Amino acid sequence: MFAYAVDGSTRLAMVELRDAEDIFAAVDGSREHLREWLPWVDANETVEDTQSFIGEALRQHARNEGFQCVIRVEGNVAGFVGFRYVDWSNQKAELGYWLARAYQGRGIMTACCRKLVDFAFREYELNRVEIHAATENRRSRAIPERLGFALEGKLREVEWVNDRFVDGAVYGLLRSEWEHRGEFSNDEWGTKEEGR
Repeated sequence: MFAYAVDGSTRLAMVELRDAEDIFAAVDGSREHLREWLPWVDANETVEDTQSFIGEALRQHARNEGFQCVIRVEGNVAGFVGFRYVDWSNQKAELGYWLARAYQGRGIMTACCRKLVDFAFREYELNRVEIHAATENRRSRAIPERLGFALEGKLREVEWVNDRFVDGAVYGLLRSEWEHRGEFSNDEWGTKEEGR
């Protein structure tokens, strides 16, 4: 499992079963905040539910369909970011993410997504990365906008979230656009950091 330093206080680490209690506590502490836009929050009622999600994330990685990362800030779980899927045939992937309320407004998720976009293009050698967000979720939409993604369309009533349908915005970024802007990093991935 790799761990990756985003900056002096923030790191990404591929999710492991031992993270379940910390992740559940982060979700539970931001439940009302997260449930506004995430349909899975109400179904995540116990640490065992979180363990089930982690098990599926580990199977996703074993199938070579992407991976999920815990975001830790000063050692504490602040959120989650990862590949919702990787479509090798069409050389594209979709990123998904959430951040606990206490960590918003600090640029953490933008920095983490930048690293995974770079990974998708440099390590996976994909052609396209997508981010989908509810049209009314301005904080979530700000991330692809900051990273130079193009708003490619809106989908009407695309997702059922807590007793209502929400419209979705679809953002896309091409490898050629990332290269043209000189965004490729020289960072090394796949290194194991010791400790938490």
